[in-house]
Amino acid sequence: MPLTPMSDAPRAPVAQPMVPRIAHVRRRRHDAPDAWTLELDMADGAHVDYAPGQFNMLTAFGVGEAAISMSGDPATGPLIHTIRAVGPVSRALTELKPGEPIGVRGPFGVGWPMAAAEGKDVVLVAGGLGMAPLRPALYRLLGERSRYGKVTLLFGSRRPEDIVFRHEVENWRGRFDIDVDVTVDHAGADWRGHVGIVTTLIARLDLDPAKTIAMVCGPEVMMRFVSMALCDRGIAEESVWLSMERNMKCAIGHCGHCQLGPTFICRDGPVFTYRRLKPLLGVKEL
Repeated sequence: MPLTPMSDAPRAPVAQPMVPRIAHVRRRRHDAPDAWTLELDMADGAHVDYAPGQFNMLTAFGVGEAAISMSGDPATGPLIHTIRAVGPVSRALTELKPGEPIGVRGPFGVGWPMAAAEGKDVVLVAGGLGMAPLRPALYRLLGERSRYGKVTLLFGSRRPEDIVFRHEVENWRGRFDIDVDVTVDHAGADWRGHVGIVTTLIARLDLDPAKTIAMVCGPEVMMRFVSMALCDRGIAEESVWLSMERNMKCAIGHCGHCQLGPTFICRDGPVFTYRRLKPLLGVKEL
């Protein structure tokens, strides 16, 4: 049986899920050595409603299609995606210039548990470009600040120059209503921050496990060890939420490309509790 989604994200079906709509690139911004952020305008002028944590299928015409999480503010502004150029499709997407067309299918998937987090402390743990799917959740937390308790962002990156949304992270660190801690795996003598994997920051957390929800996104091995570290601090497995990334093709659970054990990441996720994923994350064959 597939894993049962437990998030409160809207699950209204897309009217024609396999037919891309046309959008155009409004702006293109370089956010890291191999990552670009695209702001899109729908050709029909429509506003795309989505929940933090959902994703779209983006088409680079003549090349192919890829699943990309939203990385903008769901309450305001254009449709925004942050993309790392790692293959032919993602590279073609990052090379699109303002005014050029792009195909959009979606939004799809289960998002972060924003309603369930109300009244609780929230810890967000991002690894590398995993900050992109978490960014809409952080916008929601800060935009509706009075609904949530203490908010903490832990951000790990390979090198200082790889920190995505760097200026925004610096601005968040200057606020009084959020705690931000950043670490890098490797750094030169001019780096004044933490050096080490992001799990080392979890031991420093001042938290009340019984009233804390954690949202985690990054490489799968990072999420597994972060989840273990959070649970070692007393946070319940069902209160740790992970966003999975797999090779999604259809986005509606038909093709099987994103299958993880008995479930499909595109249809049943991409956000799941650690309690649901724990038996699967440790299986090497998956």
